[in-house]
Amino acid sequence: MSEKAKDILEWVYCIIIAVIIALVIKTFVGVPTIVQQRSMYPTMVQGDRLILNKIPKTQKKMPSRGDIITFEAPSKTAYTEGEADMSNPVAKYNYEPKTIIEKFAYNVLEIKKISYIKRVIGLPGEHVQIKDGKVYINGEELKEDYLVEGLRTEANGQFYDFVVPNNTVFAMGDNRTESMDCRSFGCIPLEKIESKVWIRFWPFNKFGKVE
Repeated sequence: MSEKAKDILEWVYCIIIAVIIALVIKTFVGVPTIVQQRSMYPTMVQGDRLILNKIPKTQKKMPSRGDIITFEAPSKTAYTEGEADMSNPVAKYNYEPKTIIEKFAYNVLEIKKISYIKRVIGLPGEHVQIKDGKVYINGEELKEDYLVEGLRTEANGQFYDFVVPNNTVFAMGDNRTESMDCRSFGCIPLEKIESKVWIRFWPFNKFGKVE
């Protein structure tokens, strides 16, 4: 083999290794993203650039109340009163990639995948109630200093009085009047949680950990 061919092969190997490392980091460690909706205002606004921490997903760790997470959007995002199963208030996911290529494209490259950013409100086994414009956990009002002063939390959906099932969380956007969240489609299974929002790196004047 000529020296030129060897140099080309070395470059090809380096590129392949770099791509593999990048995909491993993206899938299991962290990834940048851009906020595209208003559902987390004022904590985050459209155009904010974030670093997402995927290590909790890799460790299958349940998030804490107050954590801001990303998760796969459910297949069904709204229910009528007759459709909602209050004995099992869990979001429905109907799509499941079958082949290795489909799984790689959907789970690693995230082609055609839609994700939401919301804040964890209710944890497994807790009784969540939304009434009189406020949120109650096990009968006690939840203090939410991150909300705009005077903002009311309305029961905009069928899921507003229930017990959070095991291995799921109840999450809502901070901008309660413009957020499609668990009030509409139910609790999010742990395996569908993709990451925890970690750092905002743009704009620079807001650089730092997001809480």
